[in-house]
Amino acid sequence: MSHLDEVRRRVDATLMEDVITHMNELLVVLSDDTELSREDRYEQQQRLRNAIAHHGHQHREDKDARREQLTRGGTIL
Repeated sequence: MSHLDEVRRRVDATLMEDVITHMNELLVVLSDDTELSREDRYEQQQRLRNAIAHHGHQHREDKDARREQLTRGGTIL
């Protein structure tokens, strides 16, 4: 298995965990990975960045939906 394949598997596993801290840690690790080409490193980091951004948007939407449910008609239920 090539190094790139191993990195892809690691990124896949991190994305499946859906833990922002682990995604950020892997972003840092990939930044220092000299075995990857610039393009391959960028591609894997973008996958992580997109997941982090999506996670933030989803969290905000969930929070807004929860607030809407709790404050129907202007009254906290």
